Amino acid sequence: MEKKPLVSVIIGVYNCSNTLEEAVKCITNQTYSNLELIICDDASTDNTYEVALKIAQQDERVVLIRNNENLTLAPTLNKCLEIANGEYIARMDGDDVCAGDRIEKEMAVLLGSDKYSFVSCWMELFDENGVFGTIKHVPEPKALDLISRSQFVHAACIIRKMDIMSINGYSTSKNRRRVEDYDLWVRLYKNGCVGYNIQEVLYSMRDDRYANKRRTLNNRLNESSVKRMAIKDFKAPFYMYIYTIIPIIKFFLPNVIYKIVHARK
Repeated sequence: MEKKPLVSVIIGVYNCSNTLEEAVKCITNQTYSNLELIICDDASTDNTYEVALKIAQQDERVVLIRNNENLTLAPTLNKCLEIANGEYIARMDGDDVCAGDRIEKEMAVLLGSDKYSFVSCWMELFDENGVFGTIKHVPEPKALDLISRSQFVHAACIIRKMDIMSINGYSTSKNRRRVEDYDLWVRLYKNGCVGYNIQEVLYSMRDDRYANKRRTLNNRLNESSVKRMAIKDFKAPFYMYIYTIIPIIKFFLPNVIYKIVHARK
């Protein structure tokens, strides 16, 4: 039987000592077994690194590296990409959980067709009180769909390594912070890549059900910038520029209104 390709799962972690072990178990216990797990601690100020070190000592598939200073997510993930040995790159976050067959199902899509460069799935949102929402996307988003919003769950994705490296990984520009994933999808599509969403919840994100203070004005401006880039790159109709002001409007919404919008999303 032909051996399954190696998948490198990359996790950038920062101050998630209470949740990291559970997240890692979701990966090390996957039904798809030919994988390595690369954890990069982004100069955590709690004992996240010590938790990760214990995990690495117990499982030879786990590789642990550490930043001397806090670099933020994109540079941290790029460091993981540099040492990844797999033909495929999977993501995971240190405070989330996923289904035990998530990687097997996602790899089945990628191995079943050369059409797709990356694959993701639907995602549940949960907190200490339980699940409060589900993020769903269409199976095969088109380029213009990316202008309205990001069409893929980043933390749940698997990407062919040659494709993500062909666009030099994640952007480390300051005007891409908190929208590194959105920027990534646009650049991949511009480069001729296509993604697919499995129509099933295989990933669960620990989230604030209101999250009204998580995005700063700079974050919203960065999101708007990605939309402008997509409009230009995809030669979209002029009317689609309306989408570039929606993130800014959201920032200025009163909290009570934002909570309603976020809950419906």
